[in-house]
Amino acid sequence: MPIVALFFSVDVAIAITAIVHLANNAFKLVLVWHDINRSVLLRFGLPALLTAFIGAWILTHFSAINLITHYSFFGFQRQVATVNLFIGGLIILLLIIELTPKISQLNFDKRYLPLGGAISGFLGGLSGHQGAFRSMFLLKIGLTKHAYIATGVMIAVLVDIARLSIYGSHFRQVDEINWWIVASAALSAFLGAVIGKKVLTKVTVRFIQQLVSVLLFTIACALILGLI
Repeated sequence: MPIVALFFSVDVAIAITAIVHLANNAFKLVLVWHDINRSVLLRFGLPALLTAFIGAWILTHFSAINLITHYSFFGFQRQVATVNLFIGGLIILLLIIELTPKISQLNFDKRYLPLGGAISGFLGGLSGHQGAFRSMFLLKIGLTKHAYIATGVMIAVLVDIARLSIYGSHFRQVDEINWWIVASAALSAFLGAVIGKKVLTKVTVRFIQQLVSVLLFTIACALILGLI
């Protein structure tokens, strides 16, 4: 999403990313659907689906607000749209949560699955950042590796469908999206999954997390400062 936000408004960037995210997860779901844990899907996925609608609606509300903050920095005039300020701040907050060991390593038992689903789905609808909270609630509840992956993919698909239904009915700019760009991004996601499978044997998960975090933080700051 942050990369797409370099070329489109942040609300449309979130919508475009949701389309690519849905296509990629639908592709993976075809391969792993038989490993889905139906109990976890109902207890976590259903609340996530419902709150994704709420999060997406809030995003459309912020995108409709034309309030813009102006400031001057060493003679350079900048302006920051409300939605950019909001999403930039949210990204930084989620990065802090994900990179703080005492928070990111928290684990919750099964009775908190509906709460975890509600939080994850809400954030997914609001900004597309749902993976960290989903992992916090699903990693330590006894799922097999295959069930964890399959159930997580199914939940992501549900959230993407929910938020896209709201985005599509509210964002006028969606009509201006270059669908060739969306298609090429989706194909790149498929290719990235194949390449990533091989590259992951040579790099650590921690390295990838740190690299992505640095890029996200940079883009978030640029959104807040009105640079993009």
